[in-house]
Amino acid sequence: MSAALRGRRILITGAAAGIGLATAHRFLTEGAAVAALDRDAAALGRLKAAVPGRTLTVFQADVTDADGVAQAVNDASRALGGIDGLVNAAGIDLVADIEAMAFADWNRILAVNLTGPMLMMQAAYPHLKAAGGSTIVNVSSAAGLAPLGNRMAYCASKAGLQMAGKALAIEAAAFGIRVNTVCPGAVETGLLRAGIDAAPDPAAAYEAVRARYVLKRIAAPEEIAAAILWLTSSESSYVTGTLLAVDGGRTFH
Repeated sequence: MSAALRGRRILITGAAAGIGLATAHRFLTEGAAVAALDRDAAALGRLKAAVPGRTLTVFQADVTDADGVAQAVNDASRALGGIDGLVNAAGIDLVADIEAMAFADWNRILAVNLTGPMLMMQAAYPHLKAAGGSTIVNVSSAAGLAPLGNRMAYCASKAGLQMAGKALAIEAAAFGIRVNTVCPGAVETGLLRAGIDAAPDPAAAYEAVRARYVLKRIAAPEEIAAAILWLTSSESSYVTGTLLAVDGGRTFH
């Protein structure tokens, strides 16, 4: 590896599973000090045990809890000696047509996928300003670029996150903070597998998903982590406000 993040102090949400977990591992390998935030205390413990000797601290918090987020961010800043990078990887999915979707489902999707990242960015902002040359990378979805059926709440939340990142990039530039958004397609995670396994014919459902992509395969979480790494590193120093589709060619936006 290149040690592209040596000396950087990065806070990652959703760090105990999927894309967030792959990103935490990659960032630690690249020399970053990482604060991993997730709701799942047991999974955070497994992450901690898997990387002995690395500069990793873990924090249990729900990104929809404003007070909990503020506390976790402050604790992370104290543990790391500051924060100069944030990765918002926490997210959930919902497959439901509009008649089946409960109001509580809609609210929960927006709370985790859109309000949660906002709370994280707001809480981290003073620390990012103080550090200078900081970065924010939000993990959205290609479903916010080109919608999918029976995912109205999910698509709306991810499209909203994309525009939130663009808007913040304008005001954050005055403080040398870059804000970018990664838009993955289907990724081999527990979240994807849960949806596939719930289908009447999981094998057919998997093939239907795979067939949407020009590359005719589903991504590994590490491939998304590589894109997040690039947007967090100095290699992308002239990039801000962008939407980077890492989606095997599904959207071609």
